[in-house]
This record gives sequence, structure tokens and C-alpha cells, in this order.
Amino acid sequence: MLYIIYQIDRTDGAAIRAEQRLAHFEYLDQHRDILVLGGALLAEDGTTREGSVLVINVRSRDEAERFSANEPFRKAGLFQRVEVRRMRRGQWNPAAAPKTEEGD
Repeated sequence: MLYIIYQIDRTDGAAIRAEQRLAHFEYLDQHRDILVLGGALLAEDGTTREGSVLVINVRSRDEAERFSANEPFRKAGLFQRVEVRRMRRGQWNPAAAPKTEEGD
């Protein structure tokens, strides 16, 4: 089952994000078998980070909640809000969102 984890940063979270960045990426790498998509939520300026979205494929909501609860940014208190929602895969076209030089 697919779950989307929608996370909004605290306004004072930049230091937490910087401190936990490596641990965050290591955690995602350790779970690459369930990680479908992940990325930062950006302000309209294209650089200011406002949060993140993760899409994972797990067997249950409990697994999704556990994955989210153990994610280093969340454990460190970066987020003011986290929502975990089950989703259905509809259209799927990853070629429509190629990675750019800016990392979008």
C-alpha cells in the first residue's frame, strides 16, 4: 500500500535540518526498498525549504507511522505538522519530472 507522508517544517527548523541532514539521507537509503519518492517542499523562490514529502510502499498504516516516527528529521523535532495518508496510485509518469541541474 502506498502512503504519503506530508511534513511541514517549524519556522525555526533550519538548524535542525542542517544538523540531521546526513542522518536523514542515511535513513532514506536504508529504506530504499520501500521509498517510492521523496523530496523537499519549496517556497515559490525555489530554494527555501518548507517541509518534505515522502511516498512509501508498506503493508500497513502502522508500518507507515513507524517509518515516519523513526525518521531523523521527525525525531529531532523539525516538523510542526506531519500527516500520514494512504493513497492509491493513479497515473504514473516519472519521465514527466526529470531531475534538473538545480536538483528539483
